[in-house]
Amino acid sequence: MPIHQQVSIQASPAAVFEVLTTSAKFSKMTGGSKADIGGVGAAFKLFGGDIEGRNIELVPGKRVVQAWRAKAWPEGVYSLVKFELGADGQGTRIVFDQAGYPDGAEASLSSGWRQMYWDPLSQLLAS
Repeated sequence: MPIHQQVSIQASPAAVFEVLTTSAKFSKMTGGSKADIGGVGAAFKLFGGDIEGRNIELVPGKRVVQAWRAKAWPEGVYSLVKFELGADGQGTRIVFDQAGYPDGAEASLSSGWRQMYWDPLSQLLAS
């Protein structure tokens, strides 16, 4: 079953997009964990290589679509993740969807997005 989450971040869509797509800013969000993020069609590695994938679509301030996988997943298994960014008053509303992950991974992925993305992103952009 796909994961669907919505979260509000007190920063502009452009600022949220920049953190999600810039190696140095993503690394800062994660407390210094190595990140290597390229442009459209490029591979990426996050959290020191624990997460890897490829950027499928990057629309500044609006959308990030990635083929995304945890390194521990079986070889060749990728999920599709989509971050839709929209203005929400003074901040950004992220509508997030993830589909195509291994059986049994939904609970850890669902909580992981909040713990590893939404909370650190909110903290970074609030400062």
